[in-house]
This record gives sequence, C-alpha cells and structure tokens, in this order.
Amino acid sequence: MLEYRPNCERCGCALTIDDHEVYICSFECTWCAACVVTFPSRACPNCSGELALRPVRPHFLRPQVHRPQPHSDGLHLLARSA
Repeated sequence: MLEYRPNCERCGCALTIDDHEVYICSFECTWCAACVVTFPSRACPNCSGELALRPVRPHFLRPQVHRPQPHSDGLHLLARSA
C-alpha cells in the first residue's frame, strides 16, 4: 500500500490524499505539480526515475479522523476540580 506522504519533498507544501496533481516515482518520492514542471525531463531528482500521478485513495479506504477522548482517570480529575 502506498505511503501517501503529506508534503512535497522539494517545497514542503501540503499534499492531501485526494489531490489529483501529486506525482510519485517507484520509490514513492513525492512531489507537487509545481515542482515537477521544473525537473529536467520530468524525472525524479532523487533516483532519475519516471514520475507518475499518484493514485487517489477511495473515500471508504481513507483513515477516519478520531478526536482523542480523555483517559478515564482524567475524567475523574476533571470532575474533582470542578
């Protein structure tokens, strides 16, 4: 399964899982479209490999965002301090 790195390796801009203009090489070096156009022959500057558009992960396979819940001991402490 692809790693889906969150940032461009050159400029550091944020890349989302559903971004349709993210490029990767066979080693999963990850680049934004703005940086890729500056690469000679549109090849990976790390390995000289071919760059391809990173596939977009289907919605039902994306990680769910969960908000951390206070530990049960923390709830008791919160209740005591109120």
